Amino acid sequence: MNTTNPSDDSLPLSGLRVLEFTHMVMGPTCGMILADLGAEVIKVEPPGGDKTRKLPGLGIGFFRTFNRNKKSIVLDINTPEGRETATELIGSCDVVLENFRPGLMASLGLDYATLSRKYPRLIYVSHKGFLPGPYEKRLALDEVVQMMGGLSYMTGPRGRPLRAGTSVNDIMGGMFGAIGVLAALRERDRTGRGQEVQSALFENCVLLAAQHMQQYSMTGEPPPPMPSRVSAWSVYDVFTLAGDEQLFIGAVSDKQFVTLCNLLGHPELLDVPEYADNASRVAVRPQLLEQLGAILKDHQAGDLAPRLEAAGIPYAPIVRPEQLLDDPHLKASGGLVPMQTEDGGSTDVVLLPLLMGGRRPGVRSPLPAAGEHTEEILSSLRKDRAA
Repeated sequence: MNTTNPSDDSLPLSGLRVLEFTHMVMGPTCGMILADLGAEVIKVEPPGGDKTRKLPGLGIGFFRTFNRNKKSIVLDINTPEGRETATELIGSCDVVLENFRPGLMASLGLDYATLSRKYPRLIYVSHKGFLPGPYEKRLALDEVVQMMGGLSYMTGPRGRPLRAGTSVNDIMGGMFGAIGVLAALRERDRTGRGQEVQSALFENCVLLAAQHMQQYSMTGEPPPPMPSRVSAWSVYDVFTLAGDEQLFIGAVSDKQFVTLCNLLGHPELLDVPEYADNASRVAVRPQLLEQLGAILKDHQAGDLAPRLEAAGIPYAPIVRPEQLLDDPHLKASGGLVPMQTEDGGSTDVVLLPLLMGGRRPGVRSPLPAAGEHTEEILSSLRKDRAA
């Protein structure tokens, strides 16, 4: 497998030019995907730089994670001169990305309806909280739509809705924005015209809950939150081992249950009538899990995990994000690579979960400093104007 970084001109979106008016996670994710796949993505930052660069706490990693392989220019689109330059620059681009509050780009004359009259081939991607409808004017955050879209209800224990532990809808919204770009490019090849693409947080989240909606439609029973669910399998849980280490173990067939009991040195469990098959075991699942828990509490995770793997039993350690920086699979598969940061340092970043022709689209340029490419991009614009 080739995990080296291909040059721009060998990538599938080579020759595509994108102007990105975005911040935080959703819009930058879309731009990053397009940039990783070879597009020239020009990020427009306000004077002083994108405020996402300086977020504290859980937001501190946003900018470095979602803005690689891009160029950065500083432009004040709140001034007539800045808007004029932006409009002219858009004329040299195939795609515009934005994720500002509803109505802002229209108030600046940088919305699709205005720009498409001058640039009919333009593809314009708006990343929003909601698609058009009764909610469309609401401001949304990932947490807001997780509460509205069924995800928090399904994640937490009954009566205690819990958001997912990462920005799932922001990232997914950027992915759908990128998918929309690819589809719009194919359509433009046929029609010669661009279009507006909209991707929205709420609708993303509803898609994540769609199977549970169908579950209700088919059974008439409201689906319980995942912590309260009736499992389809008897052994499908997190167990606490020696030293308070935890391991998820799933035995999802009768054959795997037999293998697990023998592996743990307790074949007598196979003689218990209530444990004869999976359906019988599910009926007495709390009893079975208590017995297995008592057995597993004396096992070392480091010893047990390779034995489970060799026996073909699904298992997983409970991994924290910082531990993934040393994950041997991520490193060996080329999915975790160094990137030079805007301050001249280096950090390991996670690549797109894609192989294309045996290659991982990688990091081709350092993380840009705010406005690093302003002169390069605008001088090229001045030359085009003079030509």
